[in-house]
Amino acid sequence: MRPSPHRPRTVRALFGALLTALTTVAALLAGASAAQADTTLCEPFGSTTIQGRYVVQNNRWGTSATQCVTATDTGFRLAQADGSVPVNGAPKSYPSVFNGCHYTNCSPGTNLPAQISTVSSAPSSISYGYVSNAVYNASYDIWLDPTPRKDGVNRTEIMIWFNKVGSIQPIGSQVGTATVGGRTWQVWTGSNGSNDVISFVAPSAISSWSFDVMDFVRQTISRGMAQNTWYLTSVQSGFEPWQNGAGLAVNSFSSTVNTGAGPGDPGDPGTPASCKVTMATSVWQGGYTADVTVTNNGSSAVDAWKLAFTLPSGQGITNVWNATVSPSSGSVTASGLAHNARIAAGGSQTFGFQGTYTGSFAKPSGYSLNGAACTTG
Repeated sequence: MRPSPHRPRTVRALFGALLTALTTVAALLAGASAAQADTTLCEPFGSTTIQGRYVVQNNRWGTSATQCVTATDTGFRLAQADGSVPVNGAPKSYPSVFNGCHYTNCSPGTNLPAQISTVSSAPSSISYGYVSNAVYNASYDIWLDPTPRKDGVNRTEIMIWFNKVGSIQPIGSQVGTATVGGRTWQVWTGSNGSNDVISFVAPSAISSWSFDVMDFVRQTISRGMAQNTWYLTSVQSGFEPWQNGAGLAVNSFSSTVNTGAGPGDPGDPGTPASCKVTMATSVWQGGYTADVTVTNNGSSAVDAWKLAFTLPSGQGITNVWNATVSPSSGSVTASGLAHNARIAAGGSQTFGFQGTYTGSFAKPSGYSLNGAACTTG
């Protein structure tokens, strides 16, 4: 029998229809994926999750003007940022992405809060997108508290200013500079009334960086604004806008908190696994000089080292070289200067001081380096 002249065309038509259907399904799936990835939030405290592990939040509190953030696969962008507030006051919002817990809103699968003493490292990376027609900072917000709280305001706030545009400044006043993570920062400290704040301000804009959050946590501890027994509750990254801000973006963000090593453990970078202090003295009636060598026997460098020790009763320090020491009697802390602020793994730093004493001379005792007890020799 002669084949039907329409059969080949029917097969081709069916095949074409199948391809069209598959293309349509693919387009729908792609559209659904795009819709899921690009979620816009205009509610003042609206939030959504990205990558199944971070929370993006709008977090607008300082103005009634509209602000909208659009969450992407890897971060977010400020789609709308109306309104302004005075530059000598608080910002109008903190649109951000975070790992951890913020006012009971915890990111999926987070291991925060985590006791600082158990955190071996907290690597994070960021890529920012900046604009010029706004007043803002681009900053990390890292929260510490004596308790593992998941709600409310924590005791100490660490801010890392990657960039600032306009005549704005951190809370409090500048107290010096510090080298943290291999970079130099202005250091500001103060209080906003409900918590203490320490801010690290970059002298010029940083658009992207990978670093260890714990470097800043340890610097904060060394300045007496937190303790190893406290908890890291969240790692946040975003912007504080004062005026406008549309177009600002976190292009990508990552945050991991590695736990399992306590202070003094080899896996705890920046805190020595062990340290040793030797002191050579020259003593005369009523006075003495001391040359101190601090050795880091750990496997990681110690940045911004601080050696705490106790002077015997009746002793006082009158002069210091190669370090700063405060106060001059009792329980004191020696801090490295800019040129000797790091003690390499297996390395040492030296400093000295002159002092007075009454009665019989005795050497200081109770040495600890950045919170870890030291042996003497």
